Amino acid sequence: MDEVLLRSLTPSVIGVLVRRGADFAAAEDAVQEALVEALRTGSAAGRPRDPKGWLVTVAWRKFLDATRADAARRRREDRAAEEPAPGPAPAVDDTLRLYFLCAHPSLTPASAVALTLRAVGGLTTRQIAAAYLVPEATMAQRISRAKRTVSGVRLDRPGDVATVLRVLYLVFNEGYSGDVDLAAEAIRLTRQLAARIDHPEVAGLLALMLLHHARRAARTTPDGRLVPLAEQDRGRWDTALIAEGVGILQAALARDRLGEFQAQAAVAALHADAPTAGETDWVQIVEWYDELARLTDSPVVRLNRAVAVGEADGPRAGLAALAELDASLPRHSAVAAYLHERDGDIPTAARLYEEAAHRATDLAEREHLTRQAARLNTRLRRSR
Repeated sequence: MDEVLLRSLTPSVIGVLVRRGADFAAAEDAVQEALVEALRTGSAAGRPRDPKGWLVTVAWRKFLDATRADAARRRREDRAAEEPAPGPAPAVDDTLRLYFLCAHPSLTPASAVALTLRAVGGLTTRQIAAAYLVPEATMAQRISRAKRTVSGVRLDRPGDVATVLRVLYLVFNEGYSGDVDLAAEAIRLTRQLAARIDHPEVAGLLALMLLHHARRAARTTPDGRLVPLAEQDRGRWDTALIAEGVGILQAALARDRLGEFQAQAAVAALHADAPTAGETDWVQIVEWYDELARLTDSPVVRLNRAVAVGEADGPRAGLAALAELDASLPRHSAVAAYLHERDGDIPTAARLYEEAAHRATDLAEREHLTRQAARLNTRLRRSR
């Protein structure tokens, strides 16, 4: 069915459900589920003669199903509350176990992180969609597919450590850079995992999180503007977190079982160790990016390596490394702009900053790149 038509009917259908006795939030959820079903089955079933009537019928059924399920859940909770309390028992936090179950072997990491955010993080589909900059219906379908995938299997096969680490890493990154703050929770769970599993990559991820989190207060201005690493006030970095992260990393590296998260943490530690941006050991950072590229073969790693090469060996060397990468890679234009500015090519840098701002999906990043372009354009006007 036509998604635009269906979404235009949403407010009136919600109104019908509310008049029938549903509260607004429940009505909104029911209509959203009906929309997902319409989009999933519409091409096969064809467009109904009365789209609004169809949507009302399906949404009302969804509402009744949810109401019955909620009533059944409440009855179970009431029965449980009436049972005599058991003897003393230590408090148990099952969140980490839920992460392992949501990272079921039958799910992809992308589906696992979406399902984890919904089922364990408690976020709404709308919040998750906004965090990932995708339509709500798209995220609802992604989560629904993940639920269907695990609905037919026994949840007695938890995901392996590597998958859980990837989910925790993505959750941390979402909390670190997005509107939804999950970074502290990701660190808490990774601490739990490190206490239970003696694995150098678990330690590497924990060190990476701590080292990045230590810089968080300096990453933005009070009005929300992004502050590049080289311009951050290092006096605002959390030295206790840095010391802890470096200590954990050194112990992990001493085991000589290098992995991706340890290598990333080593780069972060070198940044944290420099008293000023000008004293950063870029030569070592390039070496660690070489290790990361060997471990992951990631184009994003190679993009970051081009920046490091530009700092260690000069902007033209960085541009040469950048030329080997696909220009459509996210942030490629921003890196090219920075390196061209370092090389003195201001007109090209200004144009590339504008292009990078146009491509940026993060609002703070887009505003930062726009200011960079404006700064260089002002400089060009004054030089004429």
